[in-house]
Amino acid sequence: MNRWNIPKKLETAVRTQDTHCVYCGVKFSTDKTDRKNTATWEHIINDETIITPDNISLCCCSCNASKDTKILEDWINSAYCVKKNINYNTVARIIKVALTASQN
Repeated sequence: MNRWNIPKKLETAVRTQDTHCVYCGVKFSTDKTDRKNTATWEHIINDETIITPDNISLCCCSCNASKDTKILEDWINSAYCVKKNINYNTVARIIKVALTASQN
């Protein structure tokens, strides 16, 4: 397990799957000095106890800082997302699934 209690198997699967931010689509950089394009762990539903393939993903530092503890549905309609053209049609499939599930 890593320091966020994500099991190694899930961590490996997510790192393999998410090579771009699940929100804005920026490609992750391996250059540690390029913080803007650095991958960060994201709990799609803001509950650190939900450590499942449907709730753990990688996003960029900028999107993670903007989303913070906001509810996904509220954040996706925020000025940040509007400015960066982040919406249901542009996000990764895992986010679309979470947004759809929240509407049911």
